[in-house]
Amino acid sequence: MLRFGCSQASYVGNLTTCLMNPGLTPSTHMHQIVGGVPSMPSTDISELATCNTCHFLEDFSNYWTANIYFKSRNGTYKRVPQIANQFNDGDNAGITLYYTSPDANATMAFRPGFRMLTGDPMRRTSEGFGKNMQQCYRCYTEPHWGGSPYPPCMDPKYDTDHFPKQACPGGIRSNIIFPQCWNGEDPDSPDHRAHVVHPISGPAAFPVVNVTCPASHPVHVPQLMYEVMWDTSAFNNEHDWPEDSSQPFVLSTGDNTGYGQHGDYVFGWKGDSLQRVMDNSCYLRNCSLLTEQPPKIKNMCNVPVTVDENIEGWMDELPGAVKVG
Repeated sequence: MLRFGCSQASYVGNLTTCLMNPGLTPSTHMHQIVGGVPSMPSTDISELATCNTCHFLEDFSNYWTANIYFKSRNGTYKRVPQIANQFNDGDNAGITLYYTSPDANATMAFRPGFRMLTGDPMRRTSEGFGKNMQQCYRCYTEPHWGGSPYPPCMDPKYDTDHFPKQACPGGIRSNIIFPQCWNGEDPDSPDHRAHVVHPISGPAAFPVVNVTCPASHPVHVPQLMYEVMWDTSAFNNEHDWPEDSSQPFVLSTGDNTGYGQHGDYVFGWKGDSLQRVMDNSCYLRNCSLLTEQPPKIKNMCNVPVTVDENIEGWMDELPGAVKVG
């Protein structure tokens, strides 16, 4: 298993193109971007990128997620900031990435040009996967990741596939898990989903990776998971919440349920570096096969501003004039 952090690019609010809206600038909703710069190329990003925001120098992949906003009682919005995750001291917030394989030589790494999307930004109801939910939010009841010892998405009380309905003193953690089975032929598909599916047994919890893939998608790829820490400390005063005490958070897609959390992925590891890692005994950030970047270096990698927009202050509507609901 690899576990490492990628700092957010200095320009976190970005209405540029993503897998959902290829070639569209501005996009239909805001994203945060980590990984290789430039982002979302049409060819092998590892050959084009000039820098990356990730802990390992070899990883120029793009990792995209939607932003979260707080909707105040008066109807205005403010972006919820992120903080560096546990054990990622010095990072400029960003995303923590997990690549997990059941054993050496048990999975095939993604190849250049590989892209996939998981989650559905239009979803507003639960998928009903229970402890095998593929995206979740953890409500931390204590500072510094306190209050729950469970693996991601497996706490029966504090992990939900919808936004927490109560204030979370320690912040909210997002997790997004990708499918593990690939058809072995197509690095992408028109909907960015059809070339990857879940195992025969159905969606697997993290880190359940000793699975069997269906004949239609026989190639077992590493389980990829995103993890994001949202600092909600400035928004925990219930007097600022809606008068009916309903939860006040909304994804940049306009989703005020949280069910529509999703992630975009564009593979960009140099050469066969990811395959070598999955076939050897690398664990978390301990990997002699890879070159580490100190936070002060990866934090300097920037995504250029593509749209003139207010991303930090209070705003009357979501960026892109996205409707909430």
